[in-house]
Formats: sequence, C-alpha cells, structure tokens
Amino acid sequence: MGQGGTSGGCDGAEVVVLDFETSGVSPLSGDRAIEIGAVVLRGGEIVERYQSLMNPGIRISSFIENYTGITNAMVQGAPPAAQVMEAFHHFIGDRPLVAHNASFDSRFLDAELDRIRRRRRQDFACSMLAARRVYPEAPNHKLATLVRHKGLPTDGSFHRALADAEMTGHLWLRMEEDLRRAYGFRHVPFDLMRSLAAVKKVRVPAFLKERAEEQGAP
Repeated sequence: MGQGGTSGGCDGAEVVVLDFETSGVSPLSGDRAIEIGAVVLRGGEIVERYQSLMNPGIRISSFIENYTGITNAMVQGAPPAAQVMEAFHHFIGDRPLVAHNASFDSRFLDAELDRIRRRRRQDFACSMLAARRVYPEAPNHKLATLVRHKGLPTDGSFHRALADAEMTGHLWLRMEEDLRRAYGFRHVPFDLMRSLAAVKKVRVPAFLKERAEEQGAP
C-alpha cells in the first residue's frame, strides 16, 4: 500500500476517496459515524476498497434508518467505532483525501479520530467544489446529478458509504481525464484539483491553461 502522492491520475500516485454515513449532520451535536467506505485511486482506476459499519453506542433515528438503509440492528452487530477508526486511520496513512462535500466528511473523520487520540495528517479535497469549476454547466453538483450528467458507473445505490465513495472516485477520475483532454495536462496534481475551489469561475479557463503550460502543454 503506497503512501504519499499528489494525484489519482496516471502518474502512479494514490488518493483515498471516502464517504461517511452518520447518525446526523454534526459531530458537535453528538452525532456519530455509523459507516465508512473508501476507495484508493491509482493509475486512473480504483485499485483498493475499504468498508465497515461501526457501532458508536447510540441509537439511530428512524429517519436515518430510512435514509441510509442502515438499521439499529446492523449497527449493534458491527465492530466498535474505535476499532474501525483505528483500522481506517492505518488504511489511509498519509495519502491525500477526497470526499463529495468534504467539509461534512472531514468534520466526522476528525471527530472520530479525536476520540481515539489520532490526528489526520493530510490535506482534504472536495469533489463537489472541484466539479463546480470543471462542470459549470451541470444542473447542480449533487453526487447523483453528476453521476447522471457524466454517465459514470453506478449500481444505483446512494447513501451507503462504499457506493458513494466509488461514485465519487469515478467522478474524480473523470474530472482529471477531462482536464487532461481539454488543456493538455500530462497529469493533474491533487493540489491543483484542491485549489480550483478558490479560483473565481471566470478565471478557471485561464488558470487551468496556465497550469497546463507549466507542464509543457502547447
């Protein structure tokens, strides 16, 4: 399992794309993670997967049960959250992270790691914010909408952690591919994708052209 790297594209580096299912919207309100799913991107494809339910020791509301399909019985039979997060902390290592609406997933990742006295060491990028710059023509930038908009692989499942992580991974790879084709990038660095969110929409084409020229694009 390689460590480090700046892109999930064709340069051999690795990126971990993750998704949490949770008992609510904020760890500050006592909400907890109930499932983690993740995929590793390398060489333009998904090369590894990780998934686990976790038992945080609290009951799940009927709304969350209906929304995710994850029941209290499923969570009660799952490994303790601390055990899962220890394993997941080892799984991600120092590799850069991606999530769709990363502000949500990063809060839960950091809160769950804090409970086991661990810290995230790497940067987090948001595929939703990047997609707003790469696909401004999309009807909206929800994951399901982008999957349909770009014809990405899906089994039709949403709101389960591994399925959402896989779809986000395919979205990330498609964005990298489309940028290579449109601007002549040899590879699309993770830092470039992460920085797109801060670029004004009207500046995006010029920004990408400049960055591609730094790699020798015509």
